[in-house]
Amino acid sequence: MERVKTKPQKRKLTLRRMKRYVPFYLMILPGLIYLVINNYMPMAGLALAFKKVNYSVGLFESPWCGFDNFKYLFSTNDAFIFFRNTILYNIAFIVLGNAMGVFVAICLDAIHNKFFKRFSQVIILIPYLLSTVIISYIVYAFLSGNNGFMNMTILPMLGLDPINWYNEAGYWPVIIVLVYLWMTFGYNSILYYSTLIGIDKSYYEAASVDGAGVWAQIRHITLPALRPTIITLVLLAVGRICYSDFGLFYQVTMNSGLLYSTTQTIDTYVYRGLLELNDIGRSTAAGFLQSILGFICVFTANTVVSRIDKDSSLF
Repeated sequence: MERVKTKPQKRKLTLRRMKRYVPFYLMILPGLIYLVINNYMPMAGLALAFKKVNYSVGLFESPWCGFDNFKYLFSTNDAFIFFRNTILYNIAFIVLGNAMGVFVAICLDAIHNKFFKRFSQVIILIPYLLSTVIISYIVYAFLSGNNGFMNMTILPMLGLDPINWYNEAGYWPVIIVLVYLWMTFGYNSILYYSTLIGIDKSYYEAASVDGAGVWAQIRHITLPALRPTIITLVLLAVGRICYSDFGLFYQVTMNSGLLYSTTQTIDTYVYRGLLELNDIGRSTAAGFLQSILGFICVFTANTVVSRIDKDSSLF
């Protein structure tokens, strides 16, 4: 018959178990401290989204203004433009970025020479590691009106007149998307490639024996294996669909006012508003609104995914 443990014995057993995991708790501690300081402590500042900040009395003594800071984002004549640009650009980035990442990952997996494969991984990852400032000047070297590569070399070869790229807004939806793909396709492809190398190669050998071609192998083996990774990355990207890469839309465009109709996003609009008005309450309201919309988008997308494939959903 099993002896019943007394409360002191249970307490000692619990302490003994906790001591066993002390090294793991110590390993978690730095990350936990960073998470609290970086993610949770700033949440107190969300109160500023509902205040009309008066620096003479301090941030938290400033009067409340309700939803006036949120109305600012919608009352302007440019509201439709920057919301439209932010959403449509991110949709293009999600679709084309992931499609290109999958394509490059499949190409990397098909390379048999180990040296060339590793060399290719390093080369395609370089644009992702470059500063946006450097990328903006690389783009400027191509598109400069006076001595840019496009105006001095490419367009004359095609018999076309030079274009003042930084004054013509119509070209920039394509330029922005191309620059974004060049910046990020290497990182995305490495993520997908890390999934591909875990696929058992015997599947491909068996498919080849059965007469399946390259496209059939990709369709029935590679893409199904990549599906969980694709869904995860897409859901994470959907969560930031109301955000934009500030450097891409502000620095790469050289902050040209003539391009605002196709390059103005929520982030750049708020930043330019802060430069002129120095209103931190409206800036906080914009960030708060972006977070709420992002949460709604992730929750909705995850709900749709969970109904289609429960195992591929985040929660």
